[in-house]
Amino acid sequence: MEYSERLKKLPVQFFASLVEKVNKAIAEGRDIINLGQGNPDQPTPKHIVKALQEAAEDPHTHKYSPFRGINELKEAAAQFYKKQYGVEVDPYSEVAILFGTKTGLVELPMCLLNEGELMLLPDPGYPDYLSGAVLANVQYKTFGLKVENHFLPDYEAIPNEQKEAAKLMYLNYPNNPTGATANRAFFEETVAFAKKHNITVLHDFAYGAIGFDGKKPVSFLEVEGAKEIGVEMYTLSKTFNMAGWRVGFAVGNPIIIEALNLIQDHLYCSLFPAVQKAAAAALTEDQKCVEELVARYESRRNTLISACREIGWDVQSPTGSFFAWLPVPKGYKSEEFADFLLDKADVVVAAGNGFGEYGEGYVRVGLLVEEERLIEAVKRIGKLNLFNS
Repeated sequence: MEYSERLKKLPVQFFASLVEKVNKAIAEGRDIINLGQGNPDQPTPKHIVKALQEAAEDPHTHKYSPFRGINELKEAAAQFYKKQYGVEVDPYSEVAILFGTKTGLVELPMCLLNEGELMLLPDPGYPDYLSGAVLANVQYKTFGLKVENHFLPDYEAIPNEQKEAAKLMYLNYPNNPTGATANRAFFEETVAFAKKHNITVLHDFAYGAIGFDGKKPVSFLEVEGAKEIGVEMYTLSKTFNMAGWRVGFAVGNPIIIEALNLIQDHLYCSLFPAVQKAAAAALTEDQKCVEELVARYESRRNTLISACREIGWDVQSPTGSFFAWLPVPKGYKSEEFADFLLDKADVVVAAGNGFGEYGEGYVRVGLLVEEERLIEAVKRIGKLNLFNS
């Protein structure tokens, strides 16, 4: 028996290899500080857990729910977008319930592109974007996110033949892995670019709640015309520490929403209804837990950046997400530096080249441990004398 060509072409799961290295080090009894993960470290807020418990006790939730999800969650998503971003969403035609947004990100090329057609992806970017391209058997080209352009794409730099051929483009702000954010003007430019070249836009808004320095991240859908050419995907994983619950949604253009619903009609029979009811509670009830979480990440960010600068590490402060994107010292490649830190300092970071060609020269650090562990990690790195002028 042989695997299909599609499976053979799938990219190596970058995070799986990272986890393997970490587990080996932990098994050796070493005190590992893991800054390489993207898994929220705080528990799901108690009121959301309680909503799940109460819903799970109702026998009606033990049956199949409607294929396309319960109206309560769709209405909650629409209400959330209206309250948080001022965006009007029709819950019945402009919301698709997803088994976590990773699923939607991988499904969308299969929904909108024919084999061999072209999509555009950010570099560096979330590695699973590539999985969607491979499984749909479509072509992809990447556009570089560079520090000199604040890790935003330069649309003028994309070759004309790619602009004319591309059918779909992915964006992600606040950005994983760079921690960069985008403003309204950028999304206005994006809508104009997409309309000119007839490109559908998917905005991955996974970190939509996490902005720093008093600046709330901008939704792509806040910009006039965005719904005409695209959708946004929002996960509850980061905003509400619900990563293991696997629930998110897409909002926006009704044709794209219908396409997502249609493919999921054939792949799933909807999420456990009790999870959907708990997700609805998360979206509609008091958001104080979110405010507290963002404040926690901002405090951790400030601690990390200050500690790095104290050891002479010239780093930029992220403006969103729960990641920092740090340049490697001279003479090192990303993976070499990451391996060196694990070997010599028992500190785990994610090598930037795992996120694409333009990730070379950086490592990604997660703000997902307590501040004393962040300080300890940087102190260990400082003892290696890598940043002495």
